[in-house]
Amino acid sequence: MGHAAQKPVFSADDYLAWEPAQLDRHEYIDGEVFAMAGAEDRHVTVSMNVAFALRQHLSASPCRTYMSDMRLHVTAANSYFYPDVLVTCSALDLASTMLKTEPKLIIEVLSPSTAAYDRGLKFSHYRSLASLQEYVLIDLDSRSTDCYRIGADGLWVLHPFARGEAVSLASVALELSAAQLFAEVPEV
Repeated sequence: MGHAAQKPVFSADDYLAWEPAQLDRHEYIDGEVFAMAGAEDRHVTVSMNVAFALRQHLSASPCRTYMSDMRLHVTAANSYFYPDVLVTCSALDLASTMLKTEPKLIIEVLSPSTAAYDRGLKFSHYRSLASLQEYVLIDLDSRSTDCYRIGADGLWVLHPFARGEAVSLASVALELSAAQLFAEVPEV
């Protein structure tokens, strides 16, 4: 009788040693490595709009805003991700130059190929971060935003924002108008 094929498994240390030498970025999920596809113009522009607004808003605070090249380690999931935007106010994170572990806010801009993953398994992993207060999903096509916030009871609650509505980011006390969020992003 034949044996089932085994997929190669990277250790986290192997991944961390291998990944910086690669031309493309890769996420690591408990032994498996996944190449990340490039993003379209609208995706990059919205990510930059959000990151720029957050950076300006948080400039006099201990919090820092990072874009998609900053690696996030989710220890409980033995995984490393590259969120589109993250904010951390952690002294531990500020001391680390290559990865962050204690974000208070994570923002993902949805693309058709990753939307289900961002809403499902990735959010499941992110929820294991004790520091995370808010997870935001921006839909480019509908121009709507789903904001999940953790309540005092430990439950994540959806706060949806429809097309044209300002988005309230409670974790950092920032309100973004639809015009700010989608500046220079053409309608499709």
